Amino acid sequence: MNTSIATLLEGKGRALHTVPAHVTVFEAVQKMNQHRIGAMLVQDGPRLAGIFTERDALTRVIAASLDPKTTPLAKVMTTSVLTVGPEATVQQVMDIFAEKRCRHLPVIQDGKLTGLISIGDVSRWVANAHRAEAESLRQYIAGGLST
Repeated sequence: MNTSIATLLEGKGRALHTVPAHVTVFEAVQKMNQHRIGAMLVQDGPRLAGIFTERDALTRVIAASLDPKTTPLAKVMTTSVLTVGPEATVQQVMDIFAEKRCRHLPVIQDGKLTGLISIGDVSRWVANAHRAEAESLRQYIAGGLST
C-alpha cells in the first residue's frame, strides 16, 4: 500500500476531462456521460477552480430544483477541492476517501493539475495487487511441495 499514486496514474493514463466554470450543469453531465466518468474537473484557465460530481448533481441541482440547462457549474460545483500530490501513497488516498467520504482526488504537481484518481482506480489496483500476491503464494507453495 506504499505504492505512489503516480504509479496508478501511469497505469490508467493521464487523460483529464475538464470544463470551464461557465458551462451549464447539463453540458457537464453530457460530457461526464460521454466519457463514462463520475466527476468533472472545473478549470479557470490553467487553475483548478472546482470539481463537479454525480453527488453534486443530485444534492445541489436536482434536490434544489435547479434547471440543469441554465445553471452554471460555478454555482453548484465544489470549490474547496481536496487534492493530493503524485507522491501520495495508495494507503494515504484510501484514508482520505474513507475519512472525507469523497470518491475523486485531483493530483497536483508543482501547482499544475496532472491527473485525477478515483476510488475505482484504487479499488482496481488493490484487487490486482491481491490477485498477484495470491498467485505468487500459490506458485511458491506448489514449487515448495513438488518432488
